[in-house]
Amino acid sequence: MNIITIKNHHDLLTTQPTVLVLGYFDGLHLGHKALFDKAREIAEQKNLPISVLTFHESPKLTFARFSPELLLHLTYPEKRYAKFEEYGVDYLYLTNFTSDFAKTSSDNFIKHYVEKLQAQDIVVGFDYQFGHNKTNSDYLARNTNATVHTVEEVQLDGEKISSTRIREAVTKGDIGLTNQLLGYTFTTRGIVVHGDARGRTIGYPTANLAPIDRTHLPSDGVYVTDVRVKGKIYRAMTSIGQNVTFGGTELRLEAHLFDFTGEIYGEEVEIFWLHKIRDMVKFSGIDDLITQLEKDEQFSKKWA
Repeated sequence: MNIITIKNHHDLLTTQPTVLVLGYFDGLHLGHKALFDKAREIAEQKNLPISVLTFHESPKLTFARFSPELLLHLTYPEKRYAKFEEYGVDYLYLTNFTSDFAKTSSDNFIKHYVEKLQAQDIVVGFDYQFGHNKTNSDYLARNTNATVHTVEEVQLDGEKISSTRIREAVTKGDIGLTNQLLGYTFTTRGIVVHGDARGRTIGYPTANLAPIDRTHLPSDGVYVTDVRVKGKIYRAMTSIGQNVTFGGTELRLEAHLFDFTGEIYGEEVEIFWLHKIRDMVKFSGIDDLITQLEKDEQFSKKWA
């Protein structure tokens, strides 16, 4: 897959017709995948490449009052790009959704982007809008020579699959629903850093992680996870939240890897979130904490 970053339409250089997929794809969930399934079907029939025009960051940054949450993603960029490639994309065009871009009229978007990309077929979602006048796929179909394919809403349990729904599931710690909606396992990357080293004194040494991506994190609690380190995956139990038993006030992300020994400070690891075991609890003493950790360990090792 070719990744092309552009400032505006002047940077677009294409030499062949394409199947063009349009939208903002944070997370690339099952609803998004339906668009790429359709695009791949068309591309295979017509022997065409698949192109995507999308944005580095959420368009909401240009319109809404800023809050830090607007900078968070469901997947980190490299994984997002890997999913695009997995879904059959040949050319990924990335640009910034700036005030200038937001002022683009629907007609100019068609002229400067859709036509310049030589879109022979266009695939969009049922709720797709474009241009400062927020026209929809019907307008797109009437004003371009391309064939426009509108993919209907994809649902799970009678509700729309959306990035908003996934973010809500993540913040509630509902990892089972999160992974169902994504169609793959939700992950977090971090670098192993030094912590308080209390875990090793009670038989549960942990890798303390400093997150390295602007991605959403699950709610406080203890989770069954898999952890990839040095290319190998280990089953683990991972806690996120304040270490209230020891009077902690800072957010901590700590993973205890089973069947693992050695020091991995400075290593980049990836946590695959599988299931929430329980909320964070303040224990009355070390013995109660160890008893609970033993139960968490048994549950994590048996979880499948």
